[in-house]
Amino acid sequence: MKKNLALTGMMGVGKTTIGKALSKELSMQFSDIDKIIEKKLKMTIKEVFKKQGEYFFRDLEEKITLQEMNKQGVVISLGGGAFMNTKIRNITLQNSKSFWLDLDINLLEQRLINSKKRPLLNVKNIKSSLKNIYVQRKDTYALANYKIDCNKLNDDLIIKKIIQIYVKN
Repeated sequence: MKKNLALTGMMGVGKTTIGKALSKELSMQFSDIDKIIEKKLKMTIKEVFKKQGEYFFRDLEEKITLQEMNKQGVVISLGGGAFMNTKIRNITLQNSKSFWLDLDINLLEQRLINSKKRPLLNVKNIKSSLKNIYVQRKDTYALANYKIDCNKLNDDLIIKKIIQIYVKN
């Protein structure tokens, strides 16, 4: 039985990009939780936050993530805040090999500076917002099975490193 491979980390770190590539390389299905939610509700995550609120979003995120985690052999890109949820984190650690993709705040800021689709970044000072979110989440992200420091790695090297760990352990 092939365990799932779950990616966690901050928004903008590359979970979707890396996850899609990993699923191809490993011949596994790919599930992007945020994309599943957007498709189900026919609106963006930002619109969900605005119209339904964060509580509604987190509740739906939990249900969908737990459904996806019950599948086998899936690469799963978690939403940036999903791993903070105890139920999601516990089932992730139980049913998958989890990887925290970690990236410096300055690099995240460069990637997200022009993003209009991140509901938690709907502020004037993105760097300050990112720092606050990172400080709140880093200890929980660190509970993932493996940490990948993405600061000096391109996507190909990140993918190669994850595959080596996933296949070996």
